[in-house]
Amino acid sequence: MDQHQGNEPQNNAEQDAVFVRNFGHLLALLTVIGIGVYVLAIDIYSDFLLSQEPANAVADRLTPVGTANTSGAPIAVGGSPAAAAAAAAPAAAAPAATAVAASANPGQTAYDSVCFACHATGAGGAPKLGDVAAWAPRIAQGKETLYTHAINGYVGKAGMMPAKGGRPDMSDDTIKAAVDYMVAKNQ
Repeated sequence: MDQHQGNEPQNNAEQDAVFVRNFGHLLALLTVIGIGVYVLAIDIYSDFLLSQEPANAVADRLTPVGTANTSGAPIAVGGSPAAAAAAAAPAAAAPAATAVAASANPGQTAYDSVCFACHATGAGGAPKLGDVAAWAPRIAQGKETLYTHAINGYVGKAGMMPAKGGRPDMSDDTIKAAVDYMVAKNQ
């Protein structure tokens, strides 16, 4: 029996050594797995960053498609791009003539630079310039009503009119001149 008791401390020491060695292997394995996960995460994250939009992409999406024609030059609605370029060339060549024409008929200038966007296409239920039948009931309401709707905006059954055609910088007199121009073209 004494011999068996004498081997117990040695057996415990052996068990402790095996435990420490196995625990060391386990820690080494977990360390290798952790490093592998870290490297994989960095790789995936860098691929994710590359797939993201550039910083200015949001700003590019939010920029307007076009701008309002504030030059006073007439704009060709429809037709071919070559015809639009040909119409723009004389206007660009003679800015003084355009300024004189703009001051001669501010209603047409306002129409050409703002109102045409809806009244040439019928967007938002706007009556098209030259469509006498669509304009007749509106003209019958009187110019003061048309002025009020054009200046303050209007929402009706047939569509809507944004206040000042969406150009709050335009004066009431300019809006009234544009209404007069469109009424004259639709009688």
